[in-house]
Amino acid sequence: MDFSFYFDLPLALRLLLQGTAVILVLFPLAAACSMAERKISAWIQGRPGPNRTMPPIMAYVPILAPILRNLGLFQLAADGGKFVFKEDPVPGHVNKFYFILAPILSMIPALTTITVVPFGAYLNQAGAWVPIVLANLDVGLLAVFAVSSLGVYSIILAGWASNSKYPFLGGVRASAQLISYELSMTLSVLPVFLWVNAPGGSGTLSLFDVVQSQSQPGLWGGAWYVFLMPVSAFIFLVALFAETNRQPFDMPESEADLVGGFHTEYGAFKWSLFFVAEYCHMIVGSGIFVLLFLGGWNPLPWVPLESLIRAVGLEGHPLLTGALAVALFLGKVVFFIFFFMWVRWTLPRFRYDQVMKIGWQKLLPLSIGNLIAYALIIAWLERS
Repeated sequence: MDFSFYFDLPLALRLLLQGTAVILVLFPLAAACSMAERKISAWIQGRPGPNRTMPPIMAYVPILAPILRNLGLFQLAADGGKFVFKEDPVPGHVNKFYFILAPILSMIPALTTITVVPFGAYLNQAGAWVPIVLANLDVGLLAVFAVSSLGVYSIILAGWASNSKYPFLGGVRASAQLISYELSMTLSVLPVFLWVNAPGGSGTLSLFDVVQSQSQPGLWGGAWYVFLMPVSAFIFLVALFAETNRQPFDMPESEADLVGGFHTEYGAFKWSLFFVAEYCHMIVGSGIFVLLFLGGWNPLPWVPLESLIRAVGLEGHPLLTGALAVALFLGKVVFFIFFFMWVRWTLPRFRYDQVMKIGWQKLLPLSIGNLIAYALIIAWLERS
């Protein structure tokens, strides 16, 4: 199947279709994460979780009704309807314009970063890999870092506009945490791109090229970077928890000492937008970790997707190869979303001083040492 007809459409129409696709995919995924969070926490804590929500008419279906009810699948519709139709008060002491603007601004970086993240690839008729991505940029990772870091401004704005002590402290904590861990996160990925960009080459920060570099033949070419650079992967993962405000790094909300932190004064639909944005950041962050360190859509280390396609005879079927690549990629992302939730219900929350100490005294020196070590190793390998 030839997809070239899509690129012949007017630019405005393509942008409209792509933007609509992002909203229609990420919003349901974020809602599903909300339901999965409660079910996974219930399984870990030995309790049922959501198991009663169901439209009355479905209760008369003999076999499916108990299964759908016990899995809590209709909890998604119940939550969405509640947040949309619930009374949405605006406290009298807040700065109303910025108070309403903050949750809207939180969605912009969350929905924008996904545009440069490749979530699959397909083999075209010429036998070349083509990324499945909305915007295939050579500076893809730089664009992700630049846009996603803007998400903290909505938290700061929400804390300041609330004109309340606890939300303000949550906004201050969010800004301090972002600065503390963004440095380590950026330094942790530099060894990956030092490895990908051979001397004399054009140079790239494309996430698609990172996956392609893990799809080459040979011992070094087919190894996932989680094995070649385990320290980088560990630093990036810890910083990812901090950047997405997930426990044990949820300092901006921290119910134990800040009631609800930056969103204390929010309710109903505006409150839900903050958490949709958080789950979107978690989904995108999991996808970037998979692309950088877990081979992207390659099924196994040293087993590239192309080998699997040739083994099952899917050459010349770009639609099937693309669907297989997307399925493998999403499978890894789903595992990491589960890992996020597993950690939340396993580890206790850090104190604020511990979060700062980990970021500045542990992760940052470790990331600098890791970068220097790999720079020396790569220089030695190039000379030998």
